[in-house]
Amino acid sequence: MTNQQHPITVPIGSITFWKMDYRESYQVDLSEIEYIALKSAQWGADQELEACCEWVDWKWSGIKNKNKELRADRRPKPPSETEQALETLNWIEAEASYDKPMFDTIRRALERLKKLEEIK
Repeated sequence: MTNQQHPITVPIGSITFWKMDYRESYQVDLSEIEYIALKSAQWGADQELEACCEWVDWKWSGIKNKNKELRADRRPKPPSETEQALETLNWIEAEASYDKPMFDTIRRALERLKKLEEIK
């Protein structure tokens, strides 16, 4: 192999950022090296996805928004904290054996937050 860097090589700045992110996120299920390996794999997959989107634009330039559809299908947006909170609330409510009306208040507040998030 030559001294040239592979075209898909994680920038050192990203690795430095991920190290800081790991330390601040208090990951308990992954070691630092596992966390960085996971982030690097995700970064590499994102680079490949972007290359595919560029190819789609080039190959089917007359068909609009195919790259957006590809990106949306391959990288679905993770659930927001509000959506996660609603899911947790549903689970707690199903397991609870006490005053259920209090869940309605929390659910309404979370659903309002979710609508606000969708507007942004």
